[in-house]
Amino acid sequence: MPDLSSIVQIIQLMLAPGLMISACGLLLLGMNNKYSLIVNRIRSLNEERRRALHKLGDQEFTFQENVRFESITKQLEKLTYRVGLVRNAVLCYTMAVALFVLTSLLIGFGYLLDITRLNTFITLLFLLGMVSVLVGVLFAAYETYKGYAIVKYEVESEE
Repeated sequence: MPDLSSIVQIIQLMLAPGLMISACGLLLLGMNNKYSLIVNRIRSLNEERRRALHKLGDQEFTFQENVRFESITKQLEKLTYRVGLVRNAVLCYTMAVALFVLTSLLIGFGYLLDITRLNTFITLLFLLGMVSVLVGVLFAAYETYKGYAIVKYEVESEE
């Protein structure tokens, strides 16, 4: 029967990946919110584009309508790219959560079954999880940069 101090140590070892799971959960929450906002914007622009095409029929666009139509088309293209970046960030964060859960489980199983050969593999899994978080953060940062570019384009196209 293991003593209390070794049980406390193993629980502490298992908590590090657990904290990272919680951190990734917060990152996922923010990215899912962004994803929803971008998808809603795409849908509203698509609806505006459909209404403009339906209203147009066989007529020609006025200069102002043509500028708006081109702006919508360009924004949809950029927003579609942006939603792909958000998807990539979400996938990286989700993969990180899976790696951290696996790390935590292997720490527990390695202790229970007294398998010290797992230590290198456990460390590698934890590091892969951290790399996955880093890649997700980079996708999120680039998506934020692209979001600014879209807003800037929309403001400039209306001038």
